[in-house]
Amino acid sequence: SNWYVRRSRERFWAKGMEQDKINAYMTLYTVLVDFCKVAAPFIPFMTEEIYQNLVRKDFPEEPESIHLCLYPAVNEGLIDKELEDNMEHVLDVVVMGRALRNSSNTKNRQPLPALFIKASWELNEFYTAIVADELNVKKVEMKDDVREYSSYSFKPQLKTLGPKFGKQIGEIRNALAAIDGNKAMDEINETGVLTLTLSTGDVKIEKDDLLIETAQVEGFESASDKGITVVLDLHLTEELVEEGLIREMVSKIQTMRKEADFEVMDMITIYVSGNDRLEELIGRKKDMMLKDVMATDIVTGSLSGYTKEWDINGEKVSIGVKKN
Repeated sequence: SNWYVRRSRERFWAKGMEQDKINAYMTLYTVLVDFCKVAAPFIPFMTEEIYQNLVRKDFPEEPESIHLCLYPAVNEGLIDKELEDNMEHVLDVVVMGRALRNSSNTKNRQPLPALFIKASWELNEFYTAIVADELNVKKVEMKDDVREYSSYSFKPQLKTLGPKFGKQIGEIRNALAAIDGNKAMDEINETGVLTLTLSTGDVKIEKDDLLIETAQVEGFESASDKGITVVLDLHLTEELVEEGLIREMVSKIQTMRKEADFEVMDMITIYVSGNDRLEELIGRKKDMMLKDVMATDIVTGSLSGYTKEWDINGEKVSIGVKKN
């Protein structure tokens, strides 16, 4: 439910009362009320307070207590199995993608060019757009093969192979280092063993006797789990770097709005000083930033209002926010 609320934020904040906004509110309301009814036997006082605020305040004809309500019954007509399965796939990919960002030390606010997915299922554009937004990548592609982005490396499992092959371990290690990782993995998946040609003839090595690691291709980060392989493209253009700087600045300004105790709907003026690169960048991206931070203008080269110094991806800059 937390994910639903965050994903639907723009629907809640839409101007007017269009049908999509009504649908978003009614879905959230239904989930909250039914969840409280289900949870009432376990957290009786908290759910009672929520029920009084959500239900009784506007619908006094409803039971006077949540503990007098009927326990919710399953409505199978509301279950969309295909939607649930696809969103489960989306969550699996997003979790893996975030782990790849962490392992590559790439901030979530830094846009990346692409994410590639290899799986037994397919996600259409509706779901890949969610993945792209969650992971801040420009495109998401389903792939039948991701060999060009990753491979495998093999080492002998000494504890088990040592007793079996003795002095041949050194030759086995050298043979494993020289093989084509993807072809070797295909052979293991098909036959359960890997055949190596040594000076004494062919030997067959079982999968459990090998230490198998994913070998990354430079500029890409990949991971596999639950039959899914996800590859993150880490190649940054100057345009992507600049977009990352803008996103970081927007985040810092939003933090300063809170620290200055501005209301959510307060319009402000932003001041930026002390960094020629960022001042020039803001001059080009001004219109993009104004909407995101509820500002009417951005002034460069001077400071006013509540001010603070920041380090934005290695760029030192001073920022001021002032309520109009």
